[in-house]
Amino acid sequence: MTTESTSNDLDTGFFGHPKGLSTLFFTEMWERFSYYGMRALLVLFMTASIQEGGLFITVASASAIYGLYTGSVYLMGLPGGWIADRLLGCQKTVWYGGLIIFAGHLVLAIPNDSTFFIGLVLVVLGTGLLKPNIGAMVGQLYSKDDKRRDAGYTLYYMGINIGSFLAYLTVGPLKEQGLWHWAFGLAAFGMALGLIQYRRTIYKLGDAGAEPTVKSTPKMIRISWSIISAFLVGLAIIITLIMTGNLTLNPVATAEYAAVIITSIFILYFAGVFFLGNLNGNEKRSLSALFLVCVASACFWAGFEQAGSSLNLFAQDYTNRLIGSFEIPTIWFQLSNSAFIIILAPFIAALWINLAKKMITPSYGIKCAIGLIIMALGFLVMFFAAQYAAAGMKVAPYWLVATYFLHTVGELCLSPVALSAVSKLSPKRFAGQMMGVFVLTYSIGNVVAGLLAGNFDPNNLDQMPELFMQICLVSIAIGVVIAILTLKTKKWEKLAES
Repeated sequence: MTTESTSNDLDTGFFGHPKGLSTLFFTEMWERFSYYGMRALLVLFMTASIQEGGLFITVASASAIYGLYTGSVYLMGLPGGWIADRLLGCQKTVWYGGLIIFAGHLVLAIPNDSTFFIGLVLVVLGTGLLKPNIGAMVGQLYSKDDKRRDAGYTLYYMGINIGSFLAYLTVGPLKEQGLWHWAFGLAAFGMALGLIQYRRTIYKLGDAGAEPTVKSTPKMIRISWSIISAFLVGLAIIITLIMTGNLTLNPVATAEYAAVIITSIFILYFAGVFFLGNLNGNEKRSLSALFLVCVASACFWAGFEQAGSSLNLFAQDYTNRLIGSFEIPTIWFQLSNSAFIIILAPFIAALWINLAKKMITPSYGIKCAIGLIIMALGFLVMFFAAQYAAAGMKVAPYWLVATYFLHTVGELCLSPVALSAVSKLSPKRFAGQMMGVFVLTYSIGNVVAGLLAGNFDPNNLDQMPELFMQICLVSIAIGVVIAILTLKTKKWEKLAES
């Protein structure tokens, strides 16, 4: 059984952290290289004309598909965490997930539009296995009282953003030349490097994630694999029907239904663990605190994930990208987020540590509320930029850079802290599943983000300022409510830590 060993307190082999963190750091770095490189291309590829090598579909449909894809990536984290907890253990689940992601990127690299969505489905399935479990293993490297935990997640988060930075840097020029499928192939190359690194250094993880945390009977194992097999067969049938034209789906309507369904799954699963998980009083109080973190996370990603859709299109169509005779590749604007995280992450990590030394430790909910409000201010910047664009002018690049700066500061306040909260506040026997439940907040946020971006109508620029202002005001309001509720219930976290 996987446990948090106090012996890891003495392990400082990776920048003062357990040496197993290096394995997870570089594996996640290359997986995110593959994921973000492809993510940055999706809406641009789907809305590009046939002559440009794209699919030439509407912004509303492309944004809905983008939201469904990115949302499904995280939705599959729930069964992925369950498979790790009960069948394979985190280490094996991450490995198999990486192999499936690699296969998906290879399919996307094929210059054939009919196989495009098959590649997306494979990436979704693989990421669902990998993403929640690699995050869960980071927490398992530390004992419950190890003060390095939050800083460790921030360092791990730097690996994510180094990978995304390299992805945007290399994919951007390929997109400008219309080499879409070469760019998708580059994502496969990145995932291959991640798999090689993971396999060669897996011994550094020790017992973390080596075995399932819940012992299942042989009968339950057979039933579980039968359900998984039936799901995969059903998915294959649906894909075949769509590809042959026997089944037609409206992307926008599908995304709307998906948002409702995923939110319902999140609430029901969370409630199931809370009420039916045989939890003691402290565990229930910790889950109550975690629920506020989850709400903040879902709202945050609904705004933040405009980066790959509406903000990406704004950079392409309404931003002056010329510097002399050089035109900045559209995707390079997203470098701002990765660059700012790499620069700022050590300072944010040091801030939390120094505050802790002074006996000032903001609650997880407060940190997340602050992150949500700071992210919202980025859309206030875009409100003014969109007014210039609506007046017929191309705006200067610094508007987008300022937005990404605020989004990055908000992300650093919320995302690594939220991951740490899941690891620390989840009951040990539900560690993988609760990380999967938390990842559902990414899914909800991404699907909602796609629906919001669908309102980004190039033929109706007057709506842009209103769209950005609505996101700003709603996010601030939710952040304030979460902060107030956290202040009233902060004793829950203190009790959970005692």
